[in-house]
Amino acid sequence: MRGRHSRAAAGLLSRFEPMRLTLEAIRSIFLYSQNRLIDLTKMAISRRALLKWSGFGSGVATALFSGRRLLGQTAGHGSAGSPHTIHAMGPVGRVSTEWFNPSAFLRTWNFSHLRPEERSRHYRETRRPDGTYLREYEIAAVDREIEIAPGVYFPAWTYNGQVPGPTLRATEGDRVRVTFVNQGTHPHSIHFHGWHPPEMDGSFPAQQVNPGDRFVYEFDADPFGLHLYHCHTLPLKRHIHKGLYGVFIVDPKTSRPLADEMVMVLNGFDTNFDVDNEVYAVNSIANHYMNEPIRVEVGRLVRMYVVNLTEFDLINSFHLHGMFFDVNRTGTATTSSERTDTIMLCQGERAILETRFRYPGRFMFHAHQSEFAELGWMGAFEATEPNDVG
Repeated sequence: MRGRHSRAAAGLLSRFEPMRLTLEAIRSIFLYSQNRLIDLTKMAISRRALLKWSGFGSGVATALFSGRRLLGQTAGHGSAGSPHTIHAMGPVGRVSTEWFNPSAFLRTWNFSHLRPEERSRHYRETRRPDGTYLREYEIAAVDREIEIAPGVYFPAWTYNGQVPGPTLRATEGDRVRVTFVNQGTHPHSIHFHGWHPPEMDGSFPAQQVNPGDRFVYEFDADPFGLHLYHCHTLPLKRHIHKGLYGVFIVDPKTSRPLADEMVMVLNGFDTNFDVDNEVYAVNSIANHYMNEPIRVEVGRLVRMYVVNLTEFDLINSFHLHGMFFDVNRTGTATTSSERTDTIMLCQGERAILETRFRYPGRFMFHAHQSEFAELGWMGAFEATEPNDVG
């Protein structure tokens, strides 16, 4: 039996190796279950099962990442040692936002977060005689390691060094010109959802851009709606799940009502490349909006551009506590099709969600697949009265 347990421990260690865990760290993790502590090195389980059982946002999962011991905890209801209390606390520690900040990404498009001189290197707009704009973008594929949870790193393929890639935004009828440079180590492309000539599709083998090469995509923004772009190089699931995707918003010529707008990309990360996600998030960093709730104003129209780009799972979902929202699937209409508090989306599916917060306070939102929520896909809105918004 000892040999089998040793093999199980070794197998468990190999599964955790991509998360940079040591055997000592694994041995220090214990799960409180049925009034006894279980040494996880004696259980041949997958990392995803471990995270699921412990609750990714819990102190148990955090200790898994940091190697801290959880011995001596009590399980009294509402006490510091209660598994429910631990889950509500979220992970210990924060992910650095020096390179990518989900809170800034939320309300950024066309590189609006950059200073004018830096922005002009990535985005330029020129008004045309008919009143539309030529919008020019510089997009580069770059290999980069990103932190998706405290101490958890993922070897990503990115557009402009971030996952998701920059949000592009135009108005129906604008001319879009994207200069794509492949600075990565594999062939890549950009495939835009929307109307465009076939030579701009970025999907066929002859349309792949090799490392060091460039290609210019040019087309008219059409139709209006909420769209996306992603790499279309084979194997497609690998190029997408590694992070090569972003949001492409096309506004109607008659503007939608003024609102507090935000972009939410539902994504997941297969950290050990077993075709099974271990971490889920909105805008890439697990539980970010639990640590940094999204501030909104009571009574003001809120418009969420929600895009599902989760690989390996058939569907993802969005559920908002304490209220309902109007749904405009794909955003290609100016009126909503339903009112609900939960929406399901397959990969590549998207919807514009609109609502108004009636009451001040904190409102949770998350995937309604409980497993996704426990593995990082949770967040919160902080609604305040107009005079209290800072």
